[in-house]
Amino acid sequence: MGVSGCGKSTVGALLAGELGWDFRDGDAFHPPANVEKMSSGAPLTDADRWPWLDAIAAHVAELETSGGHVVVACSALKRAYRDRLKAGGRVLFAHLDGTYELIDARMKARKNHFMPPSLLQSQFATLEPPAPDEPAVTIPIESQPADIARRILAQLR
Repeated sequence: MGVSGCGKSTVGALLAGELGWDFRDGDAFHPPANVEKMSSGAPLTDADRWPWLDAIAAHVAELETSGGHVVVACSALKRAYRDRLKAGGRVLFAHLDGTYELIDARMKARKNHFMPPSLLQSQFATLEPPAPDEPAVTIPIESQPADIARRILAQLR
């Protein structure tokens, strides 16, 4: 979890590979209207996010029912969003934490992504870091993605 550009997809795919689990990018669960809205530079509202979060939670529940596991790269910026995701089953969050300046530079360097850097400030404004009573670890993102994935594994185990 974390703001756009923090490395969720890259680290999530590495983590899933280490665990031998499926990987899904949360962006794939967005309806086209959400992608269009963000592409145009407009931030999503909670009303936009609820169906998206419910779709992710339903996927988690489906896999849990069948004995499967998945790593999902999802912003999950607010506690209410994380609570909605937990409705799908047993969920652990890894908050990829970095400074605005670092993430802004990463976003400006990436190609072919619908989320414009202009929305980063709204993501930081929305972000509610996980509270101590949530099933989460917070990992700084200054190191290489493989190192971040290893740190998450060590924390989760």
